[in-house]
Amino acid sequence: MSVYSNLRAAMRASVCVAALLAGSGSPAPAADRSQAQAQLLDQAEFLCANCFFGASTYFYCFAADNQVLIGYQKTPVFNWQDQSKNYLTPVHPAWEAWTASGQTVPISYDREHIWVDRTSAKQDNAGLGSHLKEFAFWISRGNGKQVKLTRRATGDMFSHNASCRQAGVPATH
Repeated sequence: MSVYSNLRAAMRASVCVAALLAGSGSPAPAADRSQAQAQLLDQAEFLCANCFFGASTYFYCFAADNQVLIGYQKTPVFNWQDQSKNYLTPVHPAWEAWTASGQTVPISYDREHIWVDRTSAKQDNAGLGSHLKEFAFWISRGNGKQVKLTRRATGDMFSHNASCRQAGVPATH
């Protein structure tokens, strides 16, 4: 009986520690962040092809609060022969590149970062595969969370929008 009570006590302690770690990992929203409804103007990607744990970079250009905001996201990539694939996302879904749910998205931003909501595509089938994928999202904190983009001042990588290309270009005298 004492073996089972010790095991039960260890399980309770590990659950408490896990709950404390999970609670400390989600920071409260900063007071100095600005909230806005932003229009996605343009996006660009630099994919890592034939990568063995390389990184792909995705750039996004937003119009919000009468200014152009540019942010980027680097995601670890493991692929070969097809640069559009990333074989790490089934294991760690939070490493999937952010995709906009529409042309207008809610964002929050400060001087260094832009936060956008991750769109979670819910699947209608209730099979084991969909439950395992939901569990993987939950473990990696990728489902329903925000993606933090790093702000960048230069917009020279965009090809579809002139205001994005002009963002961050120093004015000539």
